[in-house]
Amino acid sequence: MADDQSRNRLGRGLAALIGDMGTESTVVDRSRGGQRRLPIEFIRANPRNPRRSFNAGELDDLANSIREKGIVQPIVVRPVEGARDSFEIIAGERRWRAAQKAGLHEVPVVIHEVSDKEALELAIIENVQRADLNAIEEAQGYQQLIDEYGYSQTDLATVIGKSRPHVANTLSLLKLPDSIHGYLRDGKLTAGHARALINVEDPEAIAKRIIDAGLSVREAESLRQGGGGAKAKAAPRASRQKDADTRAIEKSLSDRLGLTVTIDHSASGGEVKIGYTTLEQLDEVCRRLQTA
Repeated sequence: MADDQSRNRLGRGLAALIGDMGTESTVVDRSRGGQRRLPIEFIRANPRNPRRSFNAGELDDLANSIREKGIVQPIVVRPVEGARDSFEIIAGERRWRAAQKAGLHEVPVVIHEVSDKEALELAIIENVQRADLNAIEEAQGYQQLIDEYGYSQTDLATVIGKSRPHVANTLSLLKLPDSIHGYLRDGKLTAGHARALINVEDPEAIAKRIIDAGLSVREAESLRQGGGGAKAKAAPRASRQKDADTRAIEKSLSDRLGLTVTIDHSASGGEVKIGYTTLEQLDEVCRRLQTA
């Protein structure tokens, strides 16, 4: 019970720990030593950081911002055991990389002494909350907590602040071939596209068709329902492109439920569709609707 309580506190307190609410004073108050500055060479990346991809263009943009305004939000680090003047990043590797590009010699930090387990939890939560991870990085981070610390999917959902179906669906992406993992990392496929490829006969062939034809998630699911083979007939293209607000709502609902949500509307009304593949997922949707 004590461990469950600590996990709940971890999830609730992360925003304050990493300064996600935009107030550095909160970070200072929760730090043992307050905010301080460290030479940039004293800091090193976390080899267990679930985030592996750092877009060069985005780093350049952040570096330009840092040159003009400095680092507004401090980097969260922990002391490296047995090494003097050495600190490992818990949250803020992107800021640290951009600071180097900007030519900074010192950076603001908040130092916390946490275990390997807590550092991994915090790294995953920070990246998930900021939507900095691609779907495969997120899945690999979840799997790392399961493999190394015996987390259940329910534990992960509690700590990460996502629904259990979202965790289960994200983990299921690891069943797909490495080539499809690459498409996800490169942004050629979304998590919704990839979920439609799970358990099909030839997922790589279908993935290529989705990318080449620019199919939507709904069309990819229709492709799967049509047989899933390489010769399956693609669904017709939608005659009207959805506006940005509708796509944003679909993504928000999909992230909350961990399932594919599509919205079709017109001047006379519309419908919301929630896709599921197991009865457990359907039960979870029903439970949420009944308790809403």
